[in-house]
Amino acid sequence: MTRFRVGYQIHPQHCTTDQIREAYRNADSLGVDCIYIWDHMHPLYGQPDGSHYTSTPLLGAMEVETKRAQLGTLVSSVGYRNPEFYAYDVWTLNRLSQGRAILGIGAGWFERDYQEYGYEFADAPHRLRELGKALPRIRERLRKLGEAHGDADIPILIGGSGEKVTLKLTAQYADVWNTFPPLDTWQKKNRILDEWCEKVGRDPNAIERTCSLTAGAFRGADGPPAAGARPRPLPGRARRRPPRFPGSWAGAVFRSGKISGTSWTLLPAPDLRV
Repeated sequence: MTRFRVGYQIHPQHCTTDQIREAYRNADSLGVDCIYIWDHMHPLYGQPDGSHYTSTPLLGAMEVETKRAQLGTLVSSVGYRNPEFYAYDVWTLNRLSQGRAILGIGAGWFERDYQEYGYEFADAPHRLRELGKALPRIRERLRKLGEAHGDADIPILIGGSGEKVTLKLTAQYADVWNTFPPLDTWQKKNRILDEWCEKVGRDPNAIERTCSLTAGAFRGADGPPAAGARPRPLPGRARRRPPRFPGSWAGAVFRSGKISGTSWTLLPAPDLRV
């Protein structure tokens, strides 16, 4: 039977903060491996001016109100996150959660966030160059924090699928990679990521491959692993926690109705609303 890690992504929009708290506490009590939240300033679907909440304070609450799951953004935009300070934020969250933080980062894409909050929204090549400059700064800051204070063995998750730049950066810096279906495209991206790993001298098995899925996207759970999903023990406390759920488990949870809202990931997923 296929075994995999299960993640749950919260969409913090069109809801109350109490509903978000209920969602992540329920997810943690069910035993999911990872809980994510996106990093935006406005809803991404539905009423464009509906309620919405920022990621960092919510992650702080999640870190102290959950007990089991790893926690992070899926993902933060480098365009409005100073690399050193963002690494410091996540290091602090890692302390709050006793070693369960994940540092999610990407080039960013939602133009409205930038425009309304005063950040430059340049073209995609510029945003990718900024990501490329930020990643070694993030790694170096985590190294310095670890040397000074400990507890800086934090996995870096990169979101995106660009074959020439994003996957190269993933091969160089990421512990976890996330993108979206369709699975035939994802399978192709996995092969390209393997090629980049070979070019930069990285073991391809060192990078956990994750795919965001909506509830009911697949009839079974064999598709993502067959296309390249690689459960990989992550640094810190998670290293001692093996993948625990049989392939039928995610579908059973989707049908159970025990969690209100947000989105599931089979080694992450979107589209359950709170």
